Amino acid sequence: MKKITLIILLSFISFSQAQHSVARDWNDMVLTAIRADFARPTVHARNLFHSSVLMYDAWVIFDSQAEAVFLGKNFGGYDCAFNGIATPANVDDARHEIISYAIYRLLNHRFENSPGGNDLLTQFDTLFTSYGYDPSFTSIDYSDDSYAALGNYLASEMIAFGLQDHSNEQFDYANAFYVPSNPPLILENYYETNPINPDRWQPLAFDVFIDQSGNEYPLDTPPFLSPEWGQVTPFCLSNEDLEILNSGFDCYVYNNPGPPVYIQDGIGIDDPFKWHFALVASWSSHLDPTDPTMIDISPATIGNYDLANYPETFEEYKTFYDFTNGGDASTGHTLNPKTGMPYAPQMVKRSDYARVLAEFWADGPESETPPGHWFTILNYVSDHPTLEKKIGGQGLVVSDLEWDVKSYLVLGGAMHDAAVNTWGIKGYYDYLRPISAIRYMAGNGQSSDENLPSYNVHGIPLIDGLIELINEEDPLRGDNDENVNRIKIKAWKGPDFIADPTTDVAGVDWIIGTHWWPYQRGTFVTPPFAGYLSGHSTFSRAAAEVLTRLTADPFFPDGMGTFDITQNDFLVFEVGPTENMTLQWATYRDASDQTSLSRIWGGIHPPIDDIKGRIIGDKIGNEAYDLAVEYFEGTLSTPTVNSDNDLTLYPVPFKDELRIKTSKNYTLELYSLDGKLVMSTVVQNAINTLQTSTLNPGMYILKFKDQSNTTTIIKKVIKY
Repeated sequence: MKKITLIILLSFISFSQAQHSVARDWNDMVLTAIRADFARPTVHARNLFHSSVLMYDAWVIFDSQAEAVFLGKNFGGYDCAFNGIATPANVDDARHEIISYAIYRLLNHRFENSPGGNDLLTQFDTLFTSYGYDPSFTSIDYSDDSYAALGNYLASEMIAFGLQDHSNEQFDYANAFYVPSNPPLILENYYETNPINPDRWQPLAFDVFIDQSGNEYPLDTPPFLSPEWGQVTPFCLSNEDLEILNSGFDCYVYNNPGPPVYIQDGIGIDDPFKWHFALVASWSSHLDPTDPTMIDISPATIGNYDLANYPETFEEYKTFYDFTNGGDASTGHTLNPKTGMPYAPQMVKRSDYARVLAEFWADGPESETPPGHWFTILNYVSDHPTLEKKIGGQGLVVSDLEWDVKSYLVLGGAMHDAAVNTWGIKGYYDYLRPISAIRYMAGNGQSSDENLPSYNVHGIPLIDGLIELINEEDPLRGDNDENVNRIKIKAWKGPDFIADPTTDVAGVDWIIGTHWWPYQRGTFVTPPFAGYLSGHSTFSRAAAEVLTRLTADPFFPDGMGTFDITQNDFLVFEVGPTENMTLQWATYRDASDQTSLSRIWGGIHPPIDDIKGRIIGDKIGNEAYDLAVEYFEGTLSTPTVNSDNDLTLYPVPFKDELRIKTSKNYTLELYSLDGKLVMSTVVQNAINTLQTSTLNPGMYILKFKDQSNTTTIIKKVIKY
């Protein structure tokens, strides 16, 4: 969001006015581009990772120990050849040039069709030319030791890699196989809910849909974002943790957490499904700025919860989350370890805290999405004057550039793999969101008492003061008592009650249950993909582990990270908060845990989506760091690729054209699966493009014969 972003950037500026490294400049530009694009956490986690790899590999070229990830390597089955380049007189200048050309080319490719495309391309040009570089220089031939050409080449290779990494980038990341199980929920139809499978995701139908970055989406029923993303080439995820499962298509699921809770017949609040979603409704009642309830939001009382004690059973979930009052079982920190003093209490309205969290951590308008948000936090930490830039707390203090390229690689790899892992799970389990679950149950009636009206085994539980039946005396009964015996919920009243978000608040009151809304804008409501698992929980815990390992300290510099919030000048969904406040976190893990709770107050996730995301994020963050250290120390020994053995086909699968990158000349024969020769040509030491629009869909066999006719390479490809 614009206001949140401004606050973060001002915090950075207050720490350091010094010139940033070229990697930091370009990372800031990547974040700017993400904010102007459609809000796609998976896509932008990948953009952050790929840009981080390019910057790191450009730095590695002139380092005697560290090992590249991509340049000159086989990464994820893709060969990126590299024949070496002369060591320059000024290594810093060469690195600056390679990084700038590489990221400039990648960003121009990835964001040329962005909603903010024209303005973004201008901003890319402005930064690039401010260094004195020439946008018209496009050569990728670095054989004359041109560092600009090497940057262009490195970008061209990453672009080619991205067209065959199973992201389906060439078709704007569209889904190939996924089909939703349920019809769309018509959001404005308050009195009739669709008959749906309540265990599966439901699309939402809008009059106008404005995505999380403030862009109007071209469809009124946005499709599921990235349900097939588990197939995308990862950084550190291991095949040992991979299962290929079927849910109408092959789902690539790493670190399978097992299923969420599914709805049971009857039993009211004792049904875990009903408890989890009723808790979301309960926390929605906390969002009224007139509620006088005060809480301490300082590290003295919040945070410091051990991963080993996270809940596993239903009874443990009920103990961990405070159903009635909000929050979790964390108890805070006794002392600030940097100052030796207790953390000072900070008493604020619970309603202000909950609303601020929901918006601060949201994928809200003009957001850089959760992966990008954690890059802003990394940059905030890197700018802190007391931070010693020692990788993992070991060895000498490194330069700003070395710190940036290494920290970006670790965090980028962790964020990318968190997306691959989480969205593979989302695509397979295809679990619904609170907007669907609460309206569905409320539309069915109540499941607590067979002797009361409106009983239905899939009804919502009755809870005094929170979820009740409308009676003949109720203000919600309707002019003709048409709402009598329907469900009512005490909750945030929703966007219909906000005419001007700069002056209005919706408040909390009794509403008809099928009118329930998350604490979000009415033009957005809920992210367009399944809930289980929470991306916020997974991204945030992975990032917290990365920052903990990078700095060799679980605590923010000086023992506390802070972000100031201004009265009535922060919230976007409605006006607020009612007073100034400061978000405070002692540790990176505390910030991560707060992120998870924010999604419950925001009405986006039930608790069942949260905990297993935190656990998987913990694993990914540590594995990404461990793998990156092997690259840093040169101990990984990945296969080196030179120009004698590379042959790459992309995109795969292909449609109207197939590109072949090779360093040799081959005679190519293309056969259909029944053995018929359908094409014969020569491919040369270059990137060759075959026009294939006339070919029928299906599998084809390619035979490459070298000039001596002694070597034949066979590849299989699919046209669709």
